Amino acid sequence: MHAWLCTTPTGVDLLQWTQLPTPTPGPGQVLLEVKAASLNFPDLLIVQNKYQMKPPLPFVPGSEYAGVVQAVGEGVTHLAVGQRVACLSGTGGFGTHALAPAALCMPLPDSFSFVDAAAFIMTYATSHHALIDRAQLRAGETVLVLGAAGGVGTAAIQIAKAVGARVIAAASTDEKCALCQAQGADATINYSQGNLREAIKTATDGKGPDVVYDPVGGEFAEPVFRSIAWRGRYLIVGFASGPIPSLPLNLPLLKGASLVGVFWGEFSRREPQANAAMMQELAQWYGQGKIKPVIDRTMPMAELHAAYARMGSRQVQGKLVLVNEG
Repeated sequence: MHAWLCTTPTGVDLLQWTQLPTPTPGPGQVLLEVKAASLNFPDLLIVQNKYQMKPPLPFVPGSEYAGVVQAVGEGVTHLAVGQRVACLSGTGGFGTHALAPAALCMPLPDSFSFVDAAAFIMTYATSHHALIDRAQLRAGETVLVLGAAGGVGTAAIQIAKAVGARVIAAASTDEKCALCQAQGADATINYSQGNLREAIKTATDGKGPDVVYDPVGGEFAEPVFRSIAWRGRYLIVGFASGPIPSLPLNLPLLKGASLVGVFWGEFSRREPQANAAMMQELAQWYGQGKIKPVIDRTMPMAELHAAYARMGSRQVQGKLVLVNEG
């Protein structure tokens, strides 16, 4: 097998395409032939030693991937050789093969493409957990999605529309706003132009959004929170822009509003039954055509450096997926 090996977590440039012995799965593991793996923001942080999870060296990055089971370890009874699965295990996906924890593998129907499956779990689980569980989003409410053209953003648009909410999508270019409209957004805001608070006021007839979905952080957090509706819920999903914002605590008081943390990984660990039910619902929605990952493009697995560069330049709309040829 071949894989991208991280021996020194100081950045993308030192990752090397390395030949490694094909491993044998241990108890509770499966060996997958990787067909596709998506590139997520944590995949950049982890090779820079900036992510909360710090795997022992050396390691193969690639948190989310899909493929075919080649071998099963002791105690694995719910998966079989030849079965199609998707997995979100944190590492291991950027290669031709991967050892995956069987408990983290999601069986796939034949109609679920490997490219879509590799771009599915992280973004849709995060967005469903945020909007449906943490925000208790209801039909008829208004959601403002920041960073709406990215992977979690497009998933959030689709999920909010699936439950009957009105969606305002905010993105940094007109091209990205057009993508959001194509995903069902009712209105868009280009936050690189004009006054963001005024744009939100106009788009909500002065009421403000009931729910804000924020995977971006940075400079927009305070003006957006100042625009939130009475009893609004502000979902703290991540900080893709870099800086972690701080808010004056009188703002939640004045709006009767809530700051709501979203940590899907910990939710899945602490509440596995609730997480399994959520994933089952998401798979049903995919089968019904209610949700479908937005794929920016696919690239050969060997072009990982170029894929990281594209993500770092903020060109990606939806998800970028690496595929193994053949």
